[in-house]
Amino acid sequence: MNAKQQDPFKTSFESLDEFADLISQVLKCPITIEDANHRLLAYSTHDERTDPARISTIIGRRVPEKVINQLWKEGTIPALLKTRDPIRVKNMNDIGLNHRVAISIWKQDEVLGYIWAIEIDKRLTDEELELLKKAADAVKNKLLQLQTRKNKKEEHSQEFFWKLLTGHLKGEKEILENFQSLQITPAPSFAVVVYQFRQNITSKEEQSISYLLKTSQRLKFMLYTIDCNQLILLVSTANIADPFHELDHFAQGFVWKMNERYGITDITPVYSSIYKDYQLIDKAYKETLAVLSIKEKFPLETKDIFNYQKLGIYQLFEIILEKRRNQDYENDSLKRLHDYDNKHNSNLVETLEVFLNQDNNINDAAKELNVHANTLNYRLKRIAEIGVVNFKDPNQKMILYLDLKLEKYKGI
Repeated sequence: MNAKQQDPFKTSFESLDEFADLISQVLKCPITIEDANHRLLAYSTHDERTDPARISTIIGRRVPEKVINQLWKEGTIPALLKTRDPIRVKNMNDIGLNHRVAISIWKQDEVLGYIWAIEIDKRLTDEELELLKKAADAVKNKLLQLQTRKNKKEEHSQEFFWKLLTGHLKGEKEILENFQSLQITPAPSFAVVVYQFRQNITSKEEQSISYLLKTSQRLKFMLYTIDCNQLILLVSTANIADPFHELDHFAQGFVWKMNERYGITDITPVYSSIYKDYQLIDKAYKETLAVLSIKEKFPLETKDIFNYQKLGIYQLFEIILEKRRNQDYENDSLKRLHDYDNKHNSNLVETLEVFLNQDNNINDAAKELNVHANTLNYRLKRIAEIGVVNFKDPNQKMILYLDLKLEKYKGI
């Protein structure tokens, strides 16, 4: 068919599946239509020719994550986000992808989705590529309708999530009814995950976030919302052998992809304990905020800590401080060392903290302090004398370590 002839796509169609079949008949190749997050919307059914990637997409109703990752690495998706012309995608046997042509479906400056045409027994001609552009233009209004419905559902789900996060929904029956009305199946177990950005999240960044969340297939998230500089997720931990390991991988993987694909850095990921009772979501959320607060005050000590369970003694700081507020308590050894440091412009308190941080390891502590091991031994001898510290007493070392951290926590 000549591209200059009548446009075959200027016709009404009941469904996207019907339209996918029409494109397939015109171009004589298998067709899939996806939304902007690579979820399958429709596919042609009258052609048995296919490849493993298309089969996986149809079965899972979404493009497999390994295919999406490879298309990013090969530059296909970045190109589709910039051009309105069709793009040829080469054969990638390792991910089951045959030669195909892809085109973005645009509405003004926004990509609504994609059309993929598999070139199995033929190569699309220039005229057929022009027809593919016409198909992308014809289908955009249908995708806009789907997007409008999706946005309304997301508004309702975010409102529901905030009620859970702030403890305004406490009845189990009411919570389950809300999940049901949103057509979300609550998982048997869950965790709250928070990503804290350096600055408030922009609308453009929000689009990138939504894309990454909806194309990630390692963990399922049920709800999400954005609050200034925080992305907050409700994540399913059901049917996972080692959920803490998987959450660690998910938390760090998201940060890596935001940097790799969009150049967005300085994101701090944290997550809560694992819960089964949805009436405790506000408690899980408070745990994540506690972890963020600790990480802000102790960035070096907690750089590899992402969840509340691994905070250790940091979990107890508020409880201990509350007790201390009712007492006229002061660690005499630390007071002596602070007084000495102030008077002689020395750093015995810092030396003590590094030594305790390194679990009394002379070599590791000396390396961090950038001094010789003999120098450190001399300082430790002075600390023992001035602060009346017995380094063989684990009880005294434990309280010194705790009080040093509490000083930082209080901002002393």
